[in-house]
Amino acid sequence: MQPISILRVSRKTMTWAVAAAIAIAPLLPSGDAANAAASRYKIIEQAIDVNGTAVTLPAINSEGTTYVALRSLNNQIGLTTKWNKTSNTITVTGRDRELVLNLGDGSAVLNDQQIYGLPAIVQSGTSYVPFRFLLERMGYGVAYDPATKGIGIEEIRENSLTIETQAIKEDKKRQSILVHYPQIAGYANEDAQKKINELLKKDAELNVELAKESLANALEGDDGSYEVTFDGTYTVSYNEQDKLSLYVDYYIYTGGAHGSTARVTYTFDLKTGKLLSLADVTGGKAKYVSIINSHIQKQIQARGLQLLAPFKTIEPDRDFFLKHNGIVVYFGQYEYTPYAAGMPEFEIPYSAFE
Repeated sequence: MQPISILRVSRKTMTWAVAAAIAIAPLLPSGDAANAAASRYKIIEQAIDVNGTAVTLPAINSEGTTYVALRSLNNQIGLTTKWNKTSNTITVTGRDRELVLNLGDGSAVLNDQQIYGLPAIVQSGTSYVPFRFLLERMGYGVAYDPATKGIGIEEIRENSLTIETQAIKEDKKRQSILVHYPQIAGYANEDAQKKINELLKKDAELNVELAKESLANALEGDDGSYEVTFDGTYTVSYNEQDKLSLYVDYYIYTGGAHGSTARVTYTFDLKTGKLLSLADVTGGKAKYVSIINSHIQKQIQARGLQLLAPFKTIEPDRDFFLKHNGIVVYFGQYEYTPYAAGMPEFEIPYSAFE
């Protein structure tokens, strides 16, 4: 298969790169498929610490992922869940968020934006949802203790602002574009808010314009048997202590077996609206690169990741994003790992830089 041009989105370069036509497509297994397989799962009582209170919740452990009974979230965690029999959907609300899970096709919509993750498992009339996936998107911190196999969660004290979803949408014959990007509202520092919103909007518009050229080129001289698409989905990963961290995954399909996904990250100082670097968020630690390298090497070994090329070091200005418990760096598609590995993420705890 011949390589195709894909968008290599980066705030630093905004350039085009060449990659193989096989890449990650943001697809989920259907809910029906998950339900059919659910009968083989054993229900356990999972120990969970909720804001310092020990509870046990009905759960399923499957391939390294913990699924928790959705009904238990109402009483123990404080979220509200509602099942719609007609649409076969469950709506989870709380902390100014609304997450709609479709049990039929496995899709999920958070605050009017489709997001991607593992689908729910339905067994004996009870829905089990991926615990970390759900809780982190609803504004909770999640930690796991390998020694005790216990899970701890805490309600995060977030910055006083709201996240609104904006979209760039364009439908033409055999070509579609749908890019979602965030805009913040209600923050006390209006100048910083305006600066951040202008950058996020400008980047989204620029990436759409760059993608249009690739989409148009793909349609020239083809046999008319497929459609080309460009999509953008954002995830807010950290909204604490006057910082906001998020990333946008851009997916482009221009023919072939699969499309390609590239990630753009943003971490803002909300006091100034300034973009923060990896050096900024590691507290000025002189050896932050070697600290991160060490953690990545250990996690590669612990997870048994198969590499296409040996990992040696990150760049000092490596892309990253923040989470509640640490700094996350990641490998891009095909950078070090094969297609099946996706974009592996490596979380380094903040304590490593103290």
